Amino acid sequence: MTPAPVTAAEALVAQLESYGVEYVFGTCGHTNIALLDALGPSGIEFVIARHEQAAAHAADGYARATGRPGVLLTHVGPGMMNAVTGVATAALDSVPLVVITGDIPSYYYGRHPHQEVNLHADADQTAIYRPFCKRTWEVQRVQDLPRVTERAFFTAVSGRPGTVLINIPMDLFNRPVAPYDGGHPLPGHLGRPGLDEATADRMAGELLDAERPLIYFGGGLRGPRARAGLLALAEHLDIPLAHSLMGKGVVADRHPLLLGMPGFWGLDSTHEHTKGADVVLALATRFAETDASSWDATYTWNFPPSKLLQIDIDPAEIGRNYPVHIGAVADVELALEKIGAAVRARRSTPVSRPGLRASIAAARTGVFEAAREAGRSDNFPLRPQRILADLREALPDDAILVTDVGWNKNGVAQCYELPEEGRFITPGGASTMGFGPAAAVGVQIAHPERLVVALIGDGGMSAQLPAVPMAVEQGAPVVFVVMNNRAHGTIADLQASSFGRSYGCEFTDAEGRPYSPDFARYGESCGADGYTVNAPGDLRKALDDAVARRRPAVLDVPMVNEPVPTPGHWNIKDIYAGRFPADSA
Repeated sequence: MTPAPVTAAEALVAQLESYGVEYVFGTCGHTNIALLDALGPSGIEFVIARHEQAAAHAADGYARATGRPGVLLTHVGPGMMNAVTGVATAALDSVPLVVITGDIPSYYYGRHPHQEVNLHADADQTAIYRPFCKRTWEVQRVQDLPRVTERAFFTAVSGRPGTVLINIPMDLFNRPVAPYDGGHPLPGHLGRPGLDEATADRMAGELLDAERPLIYFGGGLRGPRARAGLLALAEHLDIPLAHSLMGKGVVADRHPLLLGMPGFWGLDSTHEHTKGADVVLALATRFAETDASSWDATYTWNFPPSKLLQIDIDPAEIGRNYPVHIGAVADVELALEKIGAAVRARRSTPVSRPGLRASIAAARTGVFEAAREAGRSDNFPLRPQRILADLREALPDDAILVTDVGWNKNGVAQCYELPEEGRFITPGGASTMGFGPAAAVGVQIAHPERLVVALIGDGGMSAQLPAVPMAVEQGAPVVFVVMNNRAHGTIADLQASSFGRSYGCEFTDAEGRPYSPDFARYGESCGADGYTVNAPGDLRKALDDAVARRRPAVLDVPMVNEPVPTPGHWNIKDIYAGRFPADSA
């Protein structure tokens, strides 16, 4: 007996369930409510976000926390355009995200129906996503939807993970199809490119022959086996380790070989090693501008004479920013296992570099002690180091910090001593203001048992206010800590140091007085707990209470506008000073 037909929307939901999708994040619109209706009786929960950028950041946070694809549902035109920033943020940080967006009816293409993206050319809203998505699909026949969906999920997670878009005309959702029969399953196992033995042996030889080797790793090195392989290699050869912004937390901050972060917000002690290394093994990192001091050899990296051994799963990253001595396209986990085996085949006894670990320990202790000393200040508004110190003391070791941009990102990466069990999630590639609040909700949905803190500035909080009602509706006990300096503080500091004033960067009322919304009362109006910090000791009390209550909470923390120390370099300062060194490069 032939099964009764269902709608394409119902078949798509069954396919998503077969792929293990648990949550879809998004907003409604007339082009996607057929899919929402099909989601209703399913086992998949729809997370309403009130704004598409918030939905994208929440799906991104969920994906970062689980390693599985986040799924985002948007509406035609303004809906999918609102999500651009969030989807691009995920894309630039190699986060797997599947975006499903409704479109105009297929038979009205080019006639400019309601909300079609069409003015000076016939509509193609997928083109908006092409610069940063791994692939975009325009579904033109309902028969193609199961195959396209399988391809989208496969593409999002294979190779270098990233974002994909499935664009579906709204009439296709309602067309009758056969029930989903499992005919387009995801591959049960994704093979990963390993490192050939000859290349592994060459890299092992370079590391063994080096006098001042260094290993530099980025955010692409996350799994426990990759981390174990990294530490086994570094400890066997007694090689110092440096991490990019995105790599913080891969290795515990107190590991005796960890130097910390290089670059604009890096450390002088780290730069002594990065500039002086004769061989650098770079793993799953793209040498981003701020991590590399705008690629100025005076400050951070020096290739050549340093030899670069670079391993990345994306061939486009090999040699993008520095000349490579030996390059390999490979999964870093498999590559580390091969290099480690090759090293031990050549030298079974561990290497010892006298004085190395003691010098690293002294430098790291100095950084953390200086931050702690600054954090003892009872000045009010609070110094940012005081906020970080109180956080570190109040939070359990396995807390997950989700940051935005500014002190909450750069200061944490530089001087917050993250416990081994902790996690640091931040928008690296796009450095998106407004990422933190909604991403933290997605992280909390993924890990309901852990404490999740959104550490954000008042600019970032203002940019994503919908995150608070989303947390309340989901019962997600995120603690939103708003570092409130009544300004876009980092940019205000940059403008003041370069031009002598900070016009357009500070928040003022109609009379020119410093202004800020009452974020604690806003939290309460949404159904969350609200805490206003009025004295230095209030923050720790508020944190302790919020952690104990396990409810959504908003802490409004007045903070002085104090720049993060910048031992490295960023070319923007040259530009503001009228120097243009890139012209002669």
